[in-house]
Parts: sequence; structure tokens; C-alpha cells
Amino acid sequence: MRDINLRHLFALSVIADAGSLSAAAERVHVSQSALTQALRKIEKSAATPLFERTGFGVAQTEAGRLLINRSKRALALLLKAEREIFPRGSTGAGNDPLSRHLTASQLRAFIAIVETGGYSLAARKLGLAQPTVYRAAKELEARFAIQFFRRSSKGVVPSDAARLLARYAELAFAEIRQGFEEVSELQGNMRSRISVGSLPLARAELLPQAVTLLLASYPDARVNILDGPYTEQLHALRYGQIDWIIGALRDPVPTADIVQRHLFEEPLTIVVRTGHPLLGIQAPGPESLAQLEWVVPREHTPTRDLFTAFFARAGVATPRRIIECSSLVATRGLLQSSDRAALLSPAQIRRDVQAKQLAILGAPLPDTSRAIGVTVRADWVPTLVQAEFSRIVHALGTRDSD
Repeated sequence: MRDINLRHLFALSVIADAGSLSAAAERVHVSQSALTQALRKIEKSAATPLFERTGFGVAQTEAGRLLINRSKRALALLLKAEREIFPRGSTGAGNDPLSRHLTASQLRAFIAIVETGGYSLAARKLGLAQPTVYRAAKELEARFAIQFFRRSSKGVVPSDAARLLARYAELAFAEIRQGFEEVSELQGNMRSRISVGSLPLARAELLPQAVTLLLASYPDARVNILDGPYTEQLHALRYGQIDWIIGALRDPVPTADIVQRHLFEEPLTIVVRTGHPLLGIQAPGPESLAQLEWVVPREHTPTRDLFTAFFARAGVATPRRIIECSSLVATRGLLQSSDRAALLSPAQIRRDVQAKQLAILGAPLPDTSRAIGVTVRADWVPTLVQAEFSRIVHALGTRDSD
């Protein structure tokens, strides 16, 4: 992302509200020449004019409207962080909003410290000297009159206030990045970022199909797919590091700042290797299934809970000979090389079944349907390319439910 001065973004918003450079300069207490220079820097980064002169001052161009809207959203996030850190209006950062005093460099250093848990690790991640990162942290602590970090034997431990500020700062940077992406889209450069978290029940078919269809229309879009546990993906979503989670929805919704959008239901089936001894039995009962060795996800995941509930409803002890595995590739390999079984959706192993490497044992298990859908931030506004990706995912998902 472009290295934008947050004060310049604030000035950009003031120019739009004031309608003239001279009036805006008075409001932000800088000279008109300094404000003009700040505007030129942002316009250079945007590679297009953001204002046009009129007989009464200046008016926003369409590019200016897009970037100013994102700038206001970003600055509002920083103000929200301040209000949540000081909910009762304590002195904290003073009467001026955070955007008037914080720099992008300080915030990037701050985020890196929270993420890595150490000044040296943060400096290495950013390619900066350790004293530079340390100084940025101390400057923010002085600005807020609050201790954000405490030392421990393993590094530094961020406070709840530090994590909160880091989250809102990352979300603010995401808004600014999207603003420049929207300006680029306006110029015909469709290189917006598609950063999506992929859960097991969407990895095999839904997500690959959606990405392929998007790139057929927008080949320059930058696609980044995050694989990993739901908790890690939820963190990445709430911090603005990804913009979607596609896969099994959670009930209840784990946090109030996300929205889940249902697409379709996917049942779970018992999957074994081709030639498995139980394939000759028309409907193996829970007692027979309990004698098998299983490959299952880690505890407290939805599929693992359904696995446990299936045997509990049948009054049969849950199998003890299990391998915990969250990798579909590894699970497929374990199934193909043994008489183990796994609880998977048909979509996950459709190609393996067609290739006669794996087989589905009996009908889908009752009461194991999973709600599959998309999870996004509650207040997220997509760019044009991101909106098209969302449309494609929805179209594919609802088609599968027909």
C-alpha cells in the first residue's frame, strides 16, 4: 500500500467539506501552499486529479469522491478506537482526533509489535532498526498516556487496549488501500485484492470455481487464499487482513462485528478407500462404525462435534483409535492407505470417488448437514472487483442449493 500521510488524508476530507483550499487551510491551521503541496502528493499517489477548480472553489472528481469516502471511513475507525480505549471521555489523546497526531509509520510499527510480541521481531518484519520500532511504541504510549505493552520473559505482552488499537489501525489501512484500488478501477486497472479465507467444505469446489470465474473477467485481480483453522481466519477477517471466510458457518455467530450469509446445506458422509471391507454391507450400523479407526478434525470443530454426536445419539462409545488431522490432502492419503474412515462432504472427495480412489459408505449421515456460506465484516464495503467476486460466490452457492 502507498505510504500515505494520515494528516494529508484528514486535510483531503476537510478540503471536500470546505469546498475551497483557503477555507480548508484555515480549518486545519496550515498555509494554503502547504495544503496544496499535501494535495499534490496524494494526487500523485492516486495518479489522477481528486479535485477540479470551479468558479466557487474546488469540487471533487469521481476519483476524489471515492478516495475521500474511504479516507473518512479510515479516520472514523481511528476515532472509534480512541473512544473505545477511553469510553468515559478521559483525557487520553486529548481533544483532537487520533488522525491529527498519529502517523502511518507509527501505526505500522505498533501493529507489528502486537502481532509478533517483540520489538526486535517487529523490526525484522518491517525491515527497520529495533530502536525505531521501540520509539514508535513509546510515542504512542506517551500520546495516549497509557501503557500498551509490558515486558515478559518471552518478549512483550500487548494490553487489551493495544490489541484494540492495532485492529482498528489495520482496518483503517484496509480502507485506504481499497480507496486507491477503487481509483485504479475507475481508470480501468482492475487489480483489486481478493483475499479470502477458505474452510474445508469450500476448498474443493466452491472457492476454486469462484476464483476461476473471477479471473476470467478480471485477470489482473490479485488473489490471496488463506488456509488454516477458523479461529485464525476469524482473527484475520476482523483485522482486515482478509475480506471473506468461505465455508461452514458458525452457530451462534462468534462476534457481533461479522455477518454470516447462508448459501446452501452440505451433508456429511462416511468416506473410506475403494475396496474397504464395509462397502459390501448395505447399511453398516453405529456398532460396526465404532470399531473402525478414524481420521477426524481437531476437537471443538463443527465436524468433530457432529462425529461425537452421531455415536452419542446411537448410545455407542465414541471411537478411541483416531488420528486428528485438519489437512484434506493428508486425510485422503490416510484413507487410501488403510481401512480408516473419515466424515467428509461429498464435494470434498468428488474427484477421488470418480477416480475410484475413495468411496462413500452408505447414505449421508442424518442430522449432519452443515450450513455453508460467506462471512464478512458487518460494515465492509467492497470495491467493484470484490463485489463481483461476492456475486460469483453467491451465484455458485445458490446454484448448488437448487
